[in-house]
Amino acid sequence: MSNENPQIKKKREQTMVDERRKFILGTARAVGIVALGGLVWSAYVDEVTANKLILRPPGALKEDDFLATCIKCGMCVEACPFDTLKLANPGDNKPLGTPYFEPRDIPCYMCPDIPCVPVCPTGALDEALVTTDGKLDINLADMGVAVVDTKNCIAFWGIQCDACYRACPLMDQAIYLKYEKNERTGKHAFLKPIVDSDFCTGCGLCERACVTKKATITIVPREIVIGSLDDHYIKGWDKKDEKRLKNAKADITTTELSKESAMDSLNDMGGLLDD
Repeated sequence: MSNENPQIKKKREQTMVDERRKFILGTARAVGIVALGGLVWSAYVDEVTANKLILRPPGALKEDDFLATCIKCGMCVEACPFDTLKLANPGDNKPLGTPYFEPRDIPCYMCPDIPCVPVCPTGALDEALVTTDGKLDINLADMGVAVVDTKNCIAFWGIQCDACYRACPLMDQAIYLKYEKNERTGKHAFLKPIVDSDFCTGCGLCERACVTKKATITIVPREIVIGSLDDHYIKGWDKKDEKRLKNAKADITTTELSKESAMDSLNDMGGLLDD
């Protein structure tokens, strides 16, 4: 039988309970800190590894500038009347908290007043990029560009379908139909949808309207699919394109042969007439 003083025993037991509680709380805090660190790291990894096929709202700056300017406030998302815009969540493989949209789900409905742009507090959505003559112009938007999968688009099979063409808000500009004879049947014509990247805004209404199980016309960021020419490639028939000549620089390489005039070079028999 223990002779330990009851008060001392009670105090010792209380001390043990307190120590156990501290241990549990300390462990919980450690787990929480690790979890938080994992979340922060995950967010960082999400941001630096996010795929490049992200469609931004109208008026968005170039991606690097956009990410540096956007404060992830969500005001553009709130302003969108069609719930087109979303904010990226963890696991979306997109920079966290930034606005984007998925046309197959909800496209941009090309609001004339572009409500998502003026509310941006930082200029990540720049009104100047969608303004002409002092007025907002949604047709200047550059959210992406439509690309047709000609292998699986049923219009290219010869089945008459103009769903994307009819859905396009810039019909006969951004998308037009190219008529071609169907040599396979000899009786019918192809009505092939052709995208003109000069007019396509990337709204995604065509992708939303596509009748195939997986859309065969899709919107992708313009820099992914549109090439870029050096200044020495000029469309001689296009007066606007000729303006790029002002940036062109000539690099002249001189060889022994090029020191002669063109005529002398052509008439040079290389000693064949010498005896």
